[in-house]
Amino acid sequence: MNPKGDKPKSKISASRKLSLKMLLLTRACEDLEKEKQEREEEKVRYLGEKLPPLQMSGLSMDDLQKLCKQLHEKIDVVDEERYDCEHKVVKHNKDIHELKLKVQDLGGKFKKPALRKVRVSADEMMRALLGSKHKGSMDLRANLKSVKKEDVKQDKVLTTEVGDWRKNVEAMSGMEGRKKMFDTGGGAQ
Repeated sequence: MNPKGDKPKSKISASRKLSLKMLLLTRACEDLEKEKQEREEEKVRYLGEKLPPLQMSGLSMDDLQKLCKQLHEKIDVVDEERYDCEHKVVKHNKDIHELKLKVQDLGGKFKKPALRKVRVSADEMMRALLGSKHKGSMDLRANLKSVKKEDVKQDKVLTTEVGDWRKNVEAMSGMEGRKKMFDTGGGAQ
C-alpha cells in the first residue's frame, strides 16, 4: 500500500480510459441491436411454424365456419399455454424472493430502516414505558434538591472573615508556632 494513504495512480491514462469506455459502449450497442434482430427473426420463424397462411378465397360458408372453430380452438390452447407460463414466472419470482430472504438471514446482514426523529414529552415517554401505571403529569423539578439562599450567604460571610494573613504567619513562625500547630491540630488528648 501507499505510505501516504493516497489511492495508487492508475497505469492507464485518462484518454486511454475514455477511448476504451467508448469502444465498450459501441460494442454493447451493437450487441443490443443484434439481439433485437435475432428476437424478431425468432418471432417470425415461430409464427411461421404455428400459423400457416390462411386460404380463405373460394371457401363456402360451412368451410369458413369450420375454419373459425379451428382458430378458436387454437386460440384457447395458446391462451392456456400463456396462462401456464405466466403462472410459472410468478411462482419462480416468489421462490427467488424467498431464497434471497434466506440468503440474507444466513449472511446476517439486514438493512436497517431509516429512523425518524420524534419529539416526545416526559409524560408521553412515561406513559409509553409504564402504560396504565403512569398517572398524572411528572414534575421533574420536584425531585431536585432545594438550596436555601440564606445558607449560601452565611458561607460567603464565613469565608470573608479570614482576616489578615500576615498575623497568621507571624503567630505560626518559630518553634512556638509549630508547637501550637501540634497542640491544636492533631495531638489533642
